[in-house]
Amino acid sequence: MSRPDSPHRSSLPARLERRNALFQQWQALLGNRTKRTRSGEMIVHGVRPISQAIAHGAEIRALLSDGRERPSRWAQELLEDPPAPVVVLTSELMAELGERQEGAPELLAVVAVPSDDLSRLAPSPTAVVVVFDRPSGPGNIGSLARTVDALGAEGLVITGHSADAWDPAAIRASTGSIFAVPVVRQASHREVLAWVQEQREQGVPWTVVGLDEAGGFELAQTDLTGPVLIVVGNETIGMSAGWREACDVIAEIPMGGSASSLNASVAGSIALYEARRQRR
Repeated sequence: MSRPDSPHRSSLPARLERRNALFQQWQALLGNRTKRTRSGEMIVHGVRPISQAIAHGAEIRALLSDGRERPSRWAQELLEDPPAPVVVLTSELMAELGERQEGAPELLAVVAVPSDDLSRLAPSPTAVVVVFDRPSGPGNIGSLARTVDALGAEGLVITGHSADAWDPAAIRASTGSIFAVPVVRQASHREVLAWVQEQREQGVPWTVVGLDEAGGFELAQTDLTGPVLIVVGNETIGMSAGWREACDVIAEIPMGGSASSLNASVAGSIALYEARRQRR
């Protein structure tokens, strides 16, 4: 359902040739998190992210086209059976929204921001769900979402004050995988732990495993075969005290060389690979 700041579908013009209020609203979605939150919308760039958003049932609110005479087969198929109203923009306006210097993209999508309700997580009895606590970089969120999708985890939860999962940089880094798995944002560890407790009360024995370079317990020696919540901390300061206290196990990934720590999304990816390895 459209939110108050969002133009109703029937009010969208067929063509847009100037920088009016509607264009400025769409442009603000690119770099203004507050605008994305208030309107409940984001701009999605790229063939694969747009295709993934459509394939996985995201609500497409508008499909923006540069109106070229000879579109690609991909664009032509979407325009013949569009998932939302199509608005044709000038190539100059499309280039601005596409954040490109070398020319206008064929298509962009205005997509509704998914709900952050934890009920979107519907894990299997042996699911892996990843928590990313207070990530500061949207690119890391997107990269981890891509690995969550690739290695068969069933959800990504972002907790605390963090970068926005629906920032264009996060969507690009995920190559569209951010639409393939449930991605929800929560204020803190408390909401997620309440969800875990509900699952445990229903007989699902979830284990909460935190990652830390000084965990004292090797990741490979940690049982990741049952339902497990893997907690990845902030890129610089690691997990919050609340998450650290809540973990059943704090595991480390052995490192050599002079590096003091691993990139957060890389650490999460290694843990997901280890979980997959154990389950084989």
